[in-house]
Amino acid sequence: MSCPHQPNYREMEDSIHTDFKDDMAYGDYLCLEKILSAQQPQSEQHDEMLFVIIHQASELWLKLAGYELSAAMGYVRDGDFGHAFKVISRVKQIVRQLTQSWDILSTLTPVDYLKFRDDLGHSSGFQSYGYRKIEFLLGNKNASLLEVHKNNESVHSELKSILEQPSLYDEVIRVLHNKGLEIDSEVLTRDVTLPYESNESVVQAWLSIYQNPDQYFEYYELAEKLVDIEDTIQQWRFKHMSTVMRIIGNKMGTGGSSGVSFLKKALDISFFPELYEVRTKL
Repeated sequence: MSCPHQPNYREMEDSIHTDFKDDMAYGDYLCLEKILSAQQPQSEQHDEMLFVIIHQASELWLKLAGYELSAAMGYVRDGDFGHAFKVISRVKQIVRQLTQSWDILSTLTPVDYLKFRDDLGHSSGFQSYGYRKIEFLLGNKNASLLEVHKNNESVHSELKSILEQPSLYDEVIRVLHNKGLEIDSEVLTRDVTLPYESNESVVQAWLSIYQNPDQYFEYYELAEKLVDIEDTIQQWRFKHMSTVMRIIGNKMGTGGSSGVSFLKKALDISFFPELYEVRTKL
């Protein structure tokens, strides 16, 4: 029965498809039955569903961020800066979305979390291979971190492969070298499985770019896109740390870490240190 004169009624249009017996529907395309049945709280506590969904949704965003960063590396290698800028800007927005999710999780009170915390066992966000992939792609390499993934052969293999490949910043520095900017050979031939360390020749290369933005506009813009990424990830790290402090104080993490004090150390790690050092020299 139609209600054409009701202000809060929207008429069903005849052209809208309703028979999906032999056609793909929205839920089929997105595999929603599988996704929406993946929430399996380990307790009877109401707030555990919030905890599960926040982390599952975060893993999906991390998967997309890793996908885009891998594409960005290819674009940088090919000198396709337009597409590189596009996907790097997308990663920035993804990380902002991840950061905002901590505000939702912070509605979980300490008392309510303690009702199901023991049911998590030793599972911990530290074991997120989606996040570890992002860190490795951006250059925060640490082979010892692979240990927590040794029981999952496919994940361990993928992360090991990324560990042994140049990071996004390694690719950017090589592009600067190919452009004619002087980069020390020790940077170009470094062991990419090790954490990146600042180098004065890279600082000077960026200084030339920042002092001559018209001449090096694409590289100047690329530098700012990278700073955008680091800035948003630092905000994500800080919000993570402050949310954990709000919920569990200084308790140890479920995965065995020292908790908040361990998370604070991440704030001192820079993916692109010379891009901050150059600002002092300008």
